[in-house]
Amino acid sequence: MSDLDAQFEQASKEAKNLPERPDNDTMLKLYALYKQGSQGDVSGEKPGFFDFVGVAKHEAWEQQKGMEPDKAKQEYIDLVNSLKG
Repeated sequence: MSDLDAQFEQASKEAKNLPERPDNDTMLKLYALYKQGSQGDVSGEKPGFFDFVGVAKHEAWEQQKGMEPDKAKQEYIDLVNSLKG
């Protein structure tokens, strides 16, 4: 496991125990960066219209399309660190 992967895994654990819950836009950014870093470009069908949360998550991940997974991991780590205070 590379150093970046280890930091990414650590940041994902720390994101679950932040002192305050981030606002919805930040939560979507965390979700999208995590998915892009761990799975790459968005996959699967877009959720149905009435699945508002699912659609928001899918669209946030879709906005990261083309970003290299390592870049997404680093941005995720940086964002989690900034939220820790």
